[in-house]
Amino acid sequence: MNPIYVGISVIVLGFVAVYSIVVLLSHKPRLPYTSEFKYKTNDETGVRYDLPPRIDSTSEFKDSGIDLSIVIPCYNETKRLGKMLDEAIKYLEENHKNKYEILIIDDGSTDGTDEFAIEKAREYKLTPHIMRVVHLAENRGKGGGVTHGLLHSRGKYSLFADADGATKFSDISKLVEFVASTNEPALAIGSRAHMVNTDAVIKRSVIRNFLMYGLHTLVFVFGIRDVKDTQCGFKIFNFEAVKRIYPHMHTERWIFDVEVLLLAEIQKMKLKEQAVNWHEVDGSKVDLARDSIAMAIDLVVTRLAYLLGVYKLDECGKLSKKVQ
Repeated sequence: MNPIYVGISVIVLGFVAVYSIVVLLSHKPRLPYTSEFKYKTNDETGVRYDLPPRIDSTSEFKDSGIDLSIVIPCYNETKRLGKMLDEAIKYLEENHKNKYEILIIDDGSTDGTDEFAIEKAREYKLTPHIMRVVHLAENRGKGGGVTHGLLHSRGKYSLFADADGATKFSDISKLVEFVASTNEPALAIGSRAHMVNTDAVIKRSVIRNFLMYGLHTLVFVFGIRDVKDTQCGFKIFNFEAVKRIYPHMHTERWIFDVEVLLLAEIQKMKLKEQAVNWHEVDGSKVDLARDSIAMAIDLVVTRLAYLLGVYKLDECGKLSKKVQ
């Protein structure tokens, strides 16, 4: 091999290693602002109410009559959220009436997503506090929004679902059945793996499919090998899984799903990958080139962090401080 190429490769690998170490040592999820511990609902008072206490790894489940918490992270979603909520509310009212809550985590939107969600609650005449809208003062990323929502949920089972409504909401019944079958920490994840050879995937752009397969390869090499589809935005957890996964989350961007699964794997949780009905929806916030590179870097960094013991089951360093 040409010595010049070898030298260049060593320099590049060295740069990646140094960059990864710097990221590992410096990165912690940002702390919530005071305003982010409050929510508003459709009670016409304009009052912002306190969210329930943050779940941590020592929390005990308090039954408040909520079977299902639905967490929907949103960023400028007024054009897509309505269809998703139409389907979700119809299903929840028919199957879990008075036993569910919807947490809209508005991730710093500028298009009135929070007020749009409140208007949908009015349209369906939902009892106040079923729909809880939290406006994040500063954009955190999808992972940060999901984590914040789940850590302030009240349900026995908590699902996060994408705002685009790409997954058929009634498929949640398949996921609930699994997590409700055990008292041990468990999660069920929606999967589109069975659709690889269908028109829904084949008709996507060549670039999008190339990047999808590239990410799947990286996930297999650096992380999860027993799950075929890590990125589907339709995952449900029982309370025991929420308290053992989400207080420890570091990743706040797109690749957070992989850290969720890594934490489940490390703790040997019960997991089921369940086929769901899915279709492509226009309006994705993902920038294919930029975000694919960022996801690849985040994936490598996250995996290295756990392998090197930089990331631990210590609530991002908070647990040791509590003990002290």
